[in-house]
Amino acid sequence: MTIRQNALKTQARVVARPLAALMVAATLFAPGAAVGNPSSTYYERAFVVAADSRCSLFEPQVGRALTAAKAQARGAALRSGVAAADVTDAGLRARARAGAVACADPQLAVVKDRVNEAFSGWARMPRMTFPGDRYDWVANRAAYSRATWRLQQASMIGSSPVTFGYAGTGDQAALTAVVSWYGNPRPTSARLVFRDPAKAPRAWLAGDNLVPASARASLWASGVSAAEPTLLSEGKRAGDAWTFAASAAEALEQLDPREAFALEFHFRDGSVASVPFEAGDFAAGRAFIAMGTV
Repeated sequence: MTIRQNALKTQARVVARPLAALMVAATLFAPGAAVGNPSSTYYERAFVVAADSRCSLFEPQVGRALTAAKAQARGAALRSGVAAADVTDAGLRARARAGAVACADPQLAVVKDRVNEAFSGWARMPRMTFPGDRYDWVANRAAYSRATWRLQQASMIGSSPVTFGYAGTGDQAALTAVVSWYGNPRPTSARLVFRDPAKAPRAWLAGDNLVPASARASLWASGVSAAEPTLLSEGKRAGDAWTFAASAAEALEQLDPREAFALEFHFRDGSVASVPFEAGDFAAGRAFIAMGTV
């Protein structure tokens, strides 16, 4: 029997389950809250997101905050050692449970109130760090009149700093990589390289090492320009800004948070410089900045 069939089979059981546990857990829905069981936390957040989708429980900003919380809980569960199949199963059970609970259930109303209270302060947070195993994503929702990093992860290639993420002004941000070269190299192109789920369904967990070439996908940068000074690494006076299509973000969100992806720079002589990054809580950070500037 498949995981999906198991989830559907339990639907009749979950209808009868009280929402008391959710009422207690509602204060733990905000990202960064201390929890004892990452799998249970993901289940509870997935339930509330599914219930909101079905019953329109929350204002859009809270809904986006819950989406970020759910994505972060998924990453925490996987990093704690919970099997990917078990995390998927928890999500299926949560959706089945949400589909079985009446939108007018009075206990669901209590959950709604407690979630709103838990997120009221968090939704006004301008900055948040999403820790990873090797690299962190740093999100920034503070309003600036000049271009700034909205979501970034920092890496290095030799002595050259490379930053990747969302950069822009206000709520307008594009997927960007900024590099300040040590010396005078001039790459002709750049691309993101990552595991292709269609070729390799299972996560490739090997530190900064990429999945074998036969199982990779890639997306080339759409353009390059001089980087805005506000996007440069500390102490750097110049750099290149490579931009990528929005579809690259959807591809990165499909990765396991523990997986590596790379930014490759290609040179005229045929050489390639590969910069390691970690998928981490990219999805959570992206949902966080989608809440808009504060």
